[in-house]
Amino acid sequence: MQESARRGRLVPAMKRAQLRSSLAETRAKIRAAGLRSTAPRVAVLQCLQKTSTPVSHADLFTELADQGFDRATIYRNLIDLTEAGLLSRTDVGDHVWRFELRREGQRGLQSEHPHFMCTDCGEVSCLRGVNVRISSAPGVPRALSAKNVEVQLKGLCDRCAA
Repeated sequence: MQESARRGRLVPAMKRAQLRSSLAETRAKIRAAGLRSTAPRVAVLQCLQKTSTPVSHADLFTELADQGFDRATIYRNLIDLTEAGLLSRTDVGDHVWRFELRREGQRGLQSEHPHFMCTDCGEVSCLRGVNVRISSAPGVPRALSAKNVEVQLKGLCDRCAA
């Protein structure tokens, strides 16, 4: 019984150590991007690390509201983190910026992978395994050949199509 009680205390201690390590890594990442590591920046970055899809400012505000950050603080930090190269932002045509973590080596403000938006429910998902190849042709804007393009697909998601 004493051993199980000891094990019960070790697990939370191990989780706390992992959280501290994760917090230290997040702070180091922010500093490496040339920004001060503030509580709102850490909270925004940690929240985005837990998501697998782009998240709007409103969604982040709802998620972080219990930590006492106001809408303007969340928005300013999203912009700062994007300009510092830690986040990318995308607009899938509904005039709502969505933010996601940028992968190592990604350049530019745009996302490195296509996104899919359901035209019925509005759900946005990342298409990380999808590669889109664009060939240059007469009359095609030069931006396409420079690969300065963001690809977005729209249609019905599986749930809405059923």
